Amino acid sequence: MSALVIDNLRVSHGAITAVRDLSFSVSEGELVAIIGSNGAGKTTLLRALTGLKNYESGSATWKGVSILGVKPENLVRRGICHVADGKSVVAELSVAENLALGGIWRSDKADVKLATQEVIELFPRLGERLKQGADTLSGGERQMLAIGRALIARPELLFLDEPSLGLAPLVIEEIFQALNTLRKSSGLTIVLVEQNAMSALKIADRGVVINLGELVAVGKSADLINDPALRAAYLGY
Repeated sequence: MSALVIDNLRVSHGAITAVRDLSFSVSEGELVAIIGSNGAGKTTLLRALTGLKNYESGSATWKGVSILGVKPENLVRRGICHVADGKSVVAELSVAENLALGGIWRSDKADVKLATQEVIELFPRLGERLKQGADTLSGGERQMLAIGRALIARPELLFLDEPSLGLAPLVIEEIFQALNTLRKSSGLTIVLVEQNAMSALKIADRGVVINLGELVAVGKSADLINDPALRAAYLGY
């Protein structure tokens, strides 16, 4: 059963239509990769779905309730988190303090502590650097911290925008495998926006290919990977 349903969503930047009547759905517990070249409209789509960008028309619902036009902090309280690109951590705070921000609004402090421990188990490097300033971390460690902070909020739906951006291949593999492990162990629904098509499709159940804001293809990851025409035209390999 589809939990996230996007129907004819249109988002514009002034006179430019960045997302053009886009429709697709994501089942609960599924990992779906939204892939396409730079400028395809992937980040704009995520920003519209998470209250960071106004939409023009269409609808988007999570478990039957609209998520469009809702403030990001209210979405978090509804179990929807967004990890933006650019390693969005607070550089002036320590690793431990950044993680604490993920649970600052939650009343169940015992579960916040448990969730923090689970994040450290998922990303052991963070446990080794709890007292360090976030500004001393590598790019990959900052990305782990940003994802870990979101997980402490106990989301049901996690949007990730370009988590591999600017990272070394081994670090990308480490982060993606952690996401795959997390999805399988927790049932978390993940929507992963990526330019790194092959890495994303390797862990995704399905892929959504967009180009210039329009839907090109939706299908099982293996089918997309093995489609030579699609690979040559849109996936860059």
